[in-house]
Amino acid sequence: MLYLSQAIGRPVRDQHGEPIGTVADLIVAIGDRYPPVTGIVVKNNGREIFLHWKSVTSLDPTGALLGTSAIDISKFHQRPNEIRLKQDLMDRQIVDIDGRKVVRVNDLRLDEVEGSLHLVAVDVGTSGLLRRLGIEGPWRTIARGLHRAVPERYIDWEDVDPVERTIASVKLRVPHKGLAELHPADLATIIDQLSRNDRVGLIQSLDDEAAADAIGEMEPEAQVDILEDLEPERAADILEEMDPDEAADLVADLSEESREEILGLMEKDEAEEVQELMEYDEETAGGIMTTEFVAVPATLTAAETIDRLRELEPNAETIYYVYVTDADDRLVGVLSLRDLIVAKPDRVIADFMFDEPVAVTTGASQEEVTDIVARYNLLAVPVVDEQGKLEGIVTVDDAIDTLLPQASRRRMPRLFSRSAGESNQ
Repeated sequence: MLYLSQAIGRPVRDQHGEPIGTVADLIVAIGDRYPPVTGIVVKNNGREIFLHWKSVTSLDPTGALLGTSAIDISKFHQRPNEIRLKQDLMDRQIVDIDGRKVVRVNDLRLDEVEGSLHLVAVDVGTSGLLRRLGIEGPWRTIARGLHRAVPERYIDWEDVDPVERTIASVKLRVPHKGLAELHPADLATIIDQLSRNDRVGLIQSLDDEAAADAIGEMEPEAQVDILEDLEPERAADILEEMDPDEAADLVADLSEESREEILGLMEKDEAEEVQELMEYDEETAGGIMTTEFVAVPATLTAAETIDRLRELEPNAETIYYVYVTDADDRLVGVLSLRDLIVAKPDRVIADFMFDEPVAVTTGASQEEVTDIVARYNLLAVPVVDEQGKLEGIVTVDDAIDTLLPQASRRRMPRLFSRSAGESNQ
């Protein structure tokens, strides 16, 4: 076992024991589970020299011993798949996937794996700082005398994701899957801890859906910063993955220039949907509703309705109610998913739907919507225009959001994790 801090600055000697410089850095190749050391950077008279790892006979806290006396003194050029441990990782911010937080690298641990030296863990504990200051031993002696422990904390390399944009491994997109697998709320918390530039770098590493979910959990100011810092095409792709009501709220907060450019790059139907929602007063039902819902004609049977839901499945991850509309898109009924499942397959939904659905108009106040949700214990309330045409729904989480201070909204669980369906006749 060897720590990077124990190697940096130590002498490098040739096969005859003659000093040729000091260890300036170690190089590892990104891509393997534990990146192998591929070379050593030697500082010689103010010049950096790269030596292939095959030239190194041994490396320990006393320094490096080479197996040759002839060295290539050409200037070091880092290859695209390599990172320098001291320069690129030491003191940098990384994501502790398991701990779901951002931490700083205090030292790096290397171990021999199958006969070669590999980067295996990151030291983020107090012991790493003490080791770099050269006082770990004395400090441990004092701690033992006081019956105190020196905090140690290591993160396995597999549980690490570098996030700073200056780190080459981020640009290469290291094959760490942990970030994308985090809950959106945890990912949002991590992103909030990063600098503005590093936030963008992390978002760039995610697919559109994961990025949309994470951004949806962030504060409005941070959302705007990220969208305006991204390339407009990518920002448009992410907005298309968001629920229309969330996308509309975010787009409304963008600068006029960014808003026009991003809307122009979105799919026409989705851009029009967002623009329509932006026309409603944000303090009304229309301002907080989503236009993604499932609506079917009353003439379908239970089996046909379930088939319709199967068709919509990619865009309908959570469906609690199915709304029933007439030929003019007017709301005429509603049924729960439970009612639909237990109904006989050939039964027409007009015969068992609830034909007096509770609804609010697009101009209803947020307080009215919240009162309706609470009074009737609804998971969503339909929103209609003055003619009774179904325009959208307000989900219970969005209704509750209107009662909470902004700082508390992110802590609320999202009952509708993705879109509740899609408008369909």
